[in-house]
Amino acid sequence: MLDSFEILTTSGVVLWSRSYDLVAPSIINGLIRDVFIEERVLPGASAADDASAARNPLYKKDKYTLKWTSVKDLGLIFVAVYQSLLQLSWIDKLLDNIKTLFIDLYSDQLRKPHTSVVECDFDAYFDQQLRELEGSVDNRGPPLRLQETDFTPPSSSDTGDEPPPPIPGLLQASTKPLHSNATSTDATPIPTPDTSRPTTPLVGHLLSGSAGPKGTSRRAKKAAALSANISSGEETSRRKPKPTKPTSKKLRKWDADGVADEDDEKTLDYSATSPGGEEGEALGETARAAVEDIRPETFGTRTGKGQFVLKDLDNEVHSILQGANAKKAPATTASTSVLGSSLGAISGLFRNIVGGKVLTKADLDKPMRGIEEHLLKKNVAREAAVRLCEGVERELIGIKTGSFESVEATIRTSMESSLRKILTPTTSLDLLRAITSTTSPFALTPLAPSRRPYVISIVGVNGVGKSTNLSKLAFFLLQNDFKILIAACDTFRSGAVEQLRVHARNLKELAQREGRGEVELFEKGYGKDAANIAKDAVAYAAAYRFDVVLIDTAGRRHNDARLMSNLEKFAQLAQPDQIFMVGEALVGSDSVAQARNFNAAFGAGRHLDGFIISKCDTVGDMVGSLVSMVHATGIPVVFLGVGQHYGDLRTLNVGWAVDMLMS
Repeated sequence: MLDSFEILTTSGVVLWSRSYDLVAPSIINGLIRDVFIEERVLPGASAADDASAARNPLYKKDKYTLKWTSVKDLGLIFVAVYQSLLQLSWIDKLLDNIKTLFIDLYSDQLRKPHTSVVECDFDAYFDQQLRELEGSVDNRGPPLRLQETDFTPPSSSDTGDEPPPPIPGLLQASTKPLHSNATSTDATPIPTPDTSRPTTPLVGHLLSGSAGPKGTSRRAKKAAALSANISSGEETSRRKPKPTKPTSKKLRKWDADGVADEDDEKTLDYSATSPGGEEGEALGETARAAVEDIRPETFGTRTGKGQFVLKDLDNEVHSILQGANAKKAPATTASTSVLGSSLGAISGLFRNIVGGKVLTKADLDKPMRGIEEHLLKKNVAREAAVRLCEGVERELIGIKTGSFESVEATIRTSMESSLRKILTPTTSLDLLRAITSTTSPFALTPLAPSRRPYVISIVGVNGVGKSTNLSKLAFFLLQNDFKILIAACDTFRSGAVEQLRVHARNLKELAQREGRGEVELFEKGYGKDAANIAKDAVAYAAAYRFDVVLIDTAGRRHNDARLMSNLEKFAQLAQPDQIFMVGEALVGSDSVAQARNFNAAFGAGRHLDGFIISKCDTVGDMVGSLVSMVHATGIPVVFLGVGQHYGDLRTLNVGWAVDMLMS
């Protein structure tokens, strides 16, 4: 775990810092003094010409290890501090990437004469790189730490043979030490987690000394102790009754609509607050943790008209790093080698095609099979991979190869063109404009119908993150000052209503802090008809002038006809303006069947309006699922989920998808 990261000048001015633990100033001061002033560790280190962090030696002080890199012409030093017991293999990469990003973003300010203060908002860039590099390493659990073994001799009051002390070695660091309030005459008291017995033993619990020979066996001692305990009246009263034979579990009956019997309704409804107290008292105010602040500029930008739109920060960071790497690469590499490029895996298939040749279908048969296999490894369904390959083949047939660069550029252009046709349908989707036209119709056209709430429904299979992404969408809409009603229509899964209640409470707190929007939860417990709850939620939103209704639904298997048939009734009663399906980025080729079945489940004339692809941060470059789902239905990807925080929502960038698939 990183303890601290600082960006400072050679004169000692700190431009930016991020601390995860308290680190004494003397630690970094020692690095500056020993390395850059007195040059004790690396002679001539201050004059090094922007060496990579991997080439600079470690600097150790007290219990910390410091890795560093510098920029000579700007007079900058980048320092990472962590515990010496840890082995962070990605720390050099982090230093080099942060140096590249910081210089690219703020070099103009740094080059101004007499500059000692830099106005920068670098937190989001640093967090993205730290999250990405930590996630790329195989996490094998918490780091191992040496634990000192207690060699204190046993107390004289102990009886019987004691086990030998443990052998010193590498043990897992304890995260919750045991504490004991009991007093003892030992030099080192041994914590006793079992507190079922009283602290002061009763008379019946005391054992008198035995007058027998010293060689009494341990079995005899155990029998004597057992008989003494049995003779105690209190111990007998404390003894647990003999367990009865467990009864068979009562089967719950469900009707065709997936609703439980009336007798089971009270058993199912655990969403009601405890009697005699409000929700805050039921949960316990002291048990609530403060909601972490989320800075809107880290995941979106505000337009000139005041609308808040999501941005793709990852794509911005990657483009900066790729541009810096391209400048460092020798100029001859691009003209002589294809393997070192961003399309190395694909363009390497064309290495046997000589320059000056007009490409034919026969020339492209083998490379196209290689491209198809590469896309399949990226979780692209076969029919989508075939369509992409056909688009690339049409672009390549008939062109004359001039050099390796021209072939590579043509491959990328044709692949991006084919992906754009798949990922970008003919009808564009502007969610904010659609909401505004419904909630404020006269602002756009005087002939529009009366004001009503804009209804968005979230559907999907079990466990894909529907409730989590609904809360992210709600936080995004709060940034645009909308009044939001969240409808808890998952009346089947235990804890679904409580989960949304926590999200609504957190979002309400964030909205009050920022002074933007309002949010409220509409719930009716468990075991009831979800379609009728959704209908009532829309009517409630219209009566109290809510702008947006976000409807959460129960997860269901796409191949279960009985559960899927309920969606048609849901669409008829709730009348949602948009139906978004949440799909996993790691689901693989099954995403095609999921998308098609859900798209056809809402009845004639009604279908899905967009996809939210969740867990994109867990699959790396295996993003083929979103291509497969869009190809199967022609429905666009609206948002991408890239984490578990409310601000971890992004829009799709076709260029980013091309980079991931071609890597």
